[in-house]
Amino acid sequence: MVHIIAGIDIHKRMLMVAAGVMDMHTENGEITEQVAFENRRFGTTDTELRRLAAWLSRFGVQEVVMESTAQYWKPVWLALEGSFRLQLAQAWSNRAPRGKKTDYRDAQRLVRRHFAGGLTLSFVPDAEQRQMRTITRRRTQLTRERVRLRNQLEALLEEGRIKLSSVISDLLGASGRRILEALADGVDNPESLAALGDERLKCTREQLVDALSGNLTAIHRKLVRQYLDQLSLLDQQREELSQMSADSLRDYSEAVRRLAQIPGIRALAAQQIVAEAGPRAEAFPSPAQFSSWIGACPGREESAGENHSSRCPKGNKYLRRVLCQAAQAAVRTRNTRFQQKFRRLVPRLGYSKAIWAIVRHLAVVIWKILHQGATYEERGLPTSPQAAKRRAQRLAKELRALGYSVEIKPMTTELAGV
Repeated sequence: MVHIIAGIDIHKRMLMVAAGVMDMHTENGEITEQVAFENRRFGTTDTELRRLAAWLSRFGVQEVVMESTAQYWKPVWLALEGSFRLQLAQAWSNRAPRGKKTDYRDAQRLVRRHFAGGLTLSFVPDAEQRQMRTITRRRTQLTRERVRLRNQLEALLEEGRIKLSSVISDLLGASGRRILEALADGVDNPESLAALGDERLKCTREQLVDALSGNLTAIHRKLVRQYLDQLSLLDQQREELSQMSADSLRDYSEAVRRLAQIPGIRALAAQQIVAEAGPRAEAFPSPAQFSSWIGACPGREESAGENHSSRCPKGNKYLRRVLCQAAQAAVRTRNTRFQQKFRRLVPRLGYSKAIWAIVRHLAVVIWKILHQGATYEERGLPTSPQAAKRRAQRLAKELRALGYSVEIKPMTTELAGV
């Protein structure tokens, strides 16, 4: 049996390619393997990538395996996609012995280890899902950038002895924004600034006046204005990305809706889950494989029959972060199965490990909803009809804001439960 596989060692400016002819045959009852390599070097420009595709076709290559080197593997993948069966190997699984590393050897080792099943391969979704991922990941980056700017703004106010964040819960809420805008415009009277606060603030007017009795210099006020302008731009871009995400996921609105019914998961989190795992999680045949890909299952470092570490693998950092946040919210949702399980586990495992158990539980539920088309059904303690109605209305409002059509109706017993 003859297999022709190409291994590509990827760098920023060059590609080292080794096309190997793997010939396996039986001789005297033993399996014999013969390998013959043809090495070539290519650049990474569009012209060079076309030359690479033409050379691989002439050589008769059937499958191409490449290292996931930073972001430099992406142009190579796009240039070869559709013409060859592509595999992306994690770089650490192709590590060379010390003192025996060369570029062509790395490419040849990719071929040998892939043929022997010794590489750890990454999941690369199709073009449509990659586009959805790009949008949702960019939105996540802007959200983290907004938190960073908010912390820097708070630190700047502390320099001017403005303790606004100590008396109001949301520094960038409606009241906080009005006060910050006035500070940036030069208003320095604490009474006038406190009058901009909403009547529903939990702090008293005297506490607000005292917190605003600092002394911002002209430089501080200019920097506050810059922070506010940056935050306004970020908020505008996040809103645009939310609409782009809703448009790209419109064909999978049913999956988003069913995921958003899980306690702790809101509409934006459901969109990111679909973008990362796929609308049907087809790449993962079982919930165990799905959990392992996320990094939500115990690891194993076994030697001499003993497991020396149960530390979780890294997994998909975007989905891992979403599920960790969702678990924190789910255990605080009253009368849910997740809250019951968390309260049962936390005395024995401690807070951190109990939360990771909830993350694993969430991963299994999400896999069932996406892969099997199930619908979430809460089987915790009974809740009041008014609370269930309020939650349904809040969920419907979020989905409608993203452009989805939602109809609230009671769940029938024929629907599959999770």
